Amino acid sequence: MYRGEHAKEVAVICRSSGREFVAGPVFFVTVKYGKIPDEERQELLPKVDFTLPADHLDTGLGLSSGLSPDMAASLEVRAGGTMWTIRPWRGSVYPQKAPQRTWPTHYGKAFGTIELNATHYRIHPPERMAEWAAAMPADFRFCAKFPAIITHYRRFNDCAGPTDDFIAGLDALGPKRGPAFIQLPPHFSPKHADRLLAYLKEWPRAFEAAVEFRHPGWFEPEPEFAQAVEEVWQAMLEWGIGAVISDTALRRDALHMRMTAPFLLLRFGGYEGHPSDERRLKDWCKRIKSWQAAGLKSVDLLVHQPDSIRTPETCRTFSECVKSELGVEVRVPAPALF
Repeated sequence: MYRGEHAKEVAVICRSSGREFVAGPVFFVTVKYGKIPDEERQELLPKVDFTLPADHLDTGLGLSSGLSPDMAASLEVRAGGTMWTIRPWRGSVYPQKAPQRTWPTHYGKAFGTIELNATHYRIHPPERMAEWAAAMPADFRFCAKFPAIITHYRRFNDCAGPTDDFIAGLDALGPKRGPAFIQLPPHFSPKHADRLLAYLKEWPRAFEAAVEFRHPGWFEPEPEFAQAVEEVWQAMLEWGIGAVISDTALRRDALHMRMTAPFLLLRFGGYEGHPSDERRLKDWCKRIKSWQAAGLKSVDLLVHQPDSIRTPETCRTFSECVKSELGVEVRVPAPALF
């Protein structure tokens, strides 16, 4: 846990979190990142062009470090959600009467990965991280989100202590540690590029990491910041730091298709079974297949559905697409386990 001043800072983060202003390519709407209010979904979704953009010119180079003689055997594809404390999964993903303390174990049997948001709000001690890891199968991976004290409150300034504590927790995950990721605040623009660059330069390369950019300026920079933005992207490419891709309706600019490392963290925003969900997943499987040939080593599909209710169904759809397109098995919940 955070200690002393750290705990106070986290409380400030939680109180200040809320709704964000998000600009889409066709319309503007006040929502949390990329999400559409239920009452507006029928009107807005048909206006979104869900076509996957072409690869960025750097993608081939970013993937090439993962090339190996037998790519089919080495590609790992996992799917999962954002938490395991989902009560409506009782009777489907979890046994009806299973106590909540056993849910992590049942989650690991049903999914292959998780977006570990718990680490964003608190730096958990190594003992707790090791406990979570012990509950999961050998091939499970945790994709831990960087602590908010680093990314949102201190904004990469004077972060040696919290970073060391976070790394100790990641290390405790052992071989079940997947790529961790920095989720930048939506207002963290390219004018702060020097802070991010300095932090990434010191990040230990033994720990896979990625960055999720949210400010539009990281994708289409203003002229005065174009050089700084390119320096960050090129440094990530050089250091093997990935770039999270977010596929969500109202922020198609975040679908940058610029791979700077041979692993994909795909944060997928679903819309409760809307036809666009399945169509996008099928398109992603085709793109993953082409990236596999170029050197892609692993894929973690991190599903975001409203209240996580349809996350199991979304993962199953993805699993079917992956099996058909790539011949790779993806662990997902059975339609009805109990």
